[in-house]
Amino acid sequence: MKLFTHNMLSSKSLEGVKAKDIQISQSEFNKEFVKNIIAKLNWKVFVNAAIQIGYGKDLSEELIKNYENDEEYLKKVHHLLMEVEIIDGELICPETHRVFPISDGVPNLL
Repeated sequence: MKLFTHNMLSSKSLEGVKAKDIQISQSEFNKEFVKNIIAKLNWKVFVNAAIQIGYGKDLSEELIKNYENDEEYLKKVHHLLMEVEIIDGELICPETHRVFPISDGVPNLL
């Protein structure tokens, strides 16, 4: 499960994430795509998820000003959104502590 997918699925009840196995893959950088997708992200959930899996050190808690023109920053966001994939792990509800497994990159929300 990519952090992009996690962010689109996330609600208050799915903000916790633990990764047991992570795979890094290469994906072509598309500056316009990343700029457009950032506007749709819940930035705080994205940063929190990246930190929880150990990949958030390069992100600021708040989205930086003028990010649209900072190609290095956009590349960092692209890497986390599109190239970091949780193969095995868990989504955790912080309110009920219910655990939803991620197996072979697919979250089971049932």
